[in-house]
This record gives sequence, C-alpha cells and structure tokens, in this order.
Amino acid sequence: MILLLDTSTALCKLTLIDGDARYETEWQADRMLARELLGYIKANLDTHSWTWADISGIGVLQGPGSFTGLRIGLTILNTLADSQSVPIVGGQGKAWQDVALEKLNSGQNDRIVLPFYGGDAHITTPRK
Repeated sequence: MILLLDTSTALCKLTLIDGDARYETEWQADRMLARELLGYIKANLDTHSWTWADISGIGVLQGPGSFTGLRIGLTILNTLADSQSVPIVGGQGKAWQDVALEKLNSGQNDRIVLPFYGGDAHITTPRK
C-alpha cells in the first residue's frame, strides 16, 4: 500500500493506494497538525485493517505551501519511511501525486525529502 500526504495547507490531504483501490480523505488540521497527524494516519490505516508495516512506499508534497505545515509533514513522513525501511519520494505542484507514484513505481527513493517553499520564508523579526 502506498501512502501519499499533502500538508501544504491547513487542510491535510491523505491518499492510500492499494492496487487499483484509491482512498482519499481530508482533515482540517489547522494548528493541530503536529499533535494529531500520526493519529490521523493511524486511524485511516485502521479503517482498512492496515498497519504501519503494510506501507510499501510514501509520496509527499514538497511544496510550495505553508512553511510550518511542510516541515511537520515532511519530518513525520521522513521518519516513518526510515523507521519502516520503505522508499519515500517527493513531488511539487499540482501533479505531485502523479510524479510521486511514477518515481515509486520506477524504484526511486529520495531517502530524505526536503521542502520546497516556492520563495523565502516569512520570518517575523524579534521584538527585542
């Protein structure tokens, strides 16, 4: 089963692909992404009686998008891929899922996917 994840906005999008079956779900994560993302993924795996060990590949949207959302999603999925010894690949733009699936199907493994923000991060200046 392949896991695809987009955390580039407050609306988190998860896709699970098993053969020809495709399951897509969305979650309005807002400020709960870091706290609840693993539980959200686990709950969706449980819905199909899958475990972490059933994941055979991971695709993730690299961006552009939210600085914090991308960092959280990529950190969790990079860690998951490493701990389960499965390939992880990234994709950018609107066709990122197709790009990620093509990369996974051709045997590619980015090992670590880095974010693509599409511009400089907007970091606020300290007040002091």
